[in-house]
Amino acid sequence: MLASEDMIQREFVVFSNVADNFPKYVVSLDEFDMSRDGIKHWNIRDFLLAKKWD
Repeated sequence: MLASEDMIQREFVVFSNVADNFPKYVVSLDEFDMSRDGIKHWNIRDFLLAKKWD
């Protein structure tokens, strides 16, 4: 779970320096969407059960 702002920053900042066109995902147990800066946040259950990742 992304329990604090520091933890959220740590998980999302690793993708900010990657300059490519591939989708980037952060997967956690959190129920609400924290997507930012083109990085998609998914709940683990939704991610594993998705028929298509977009």
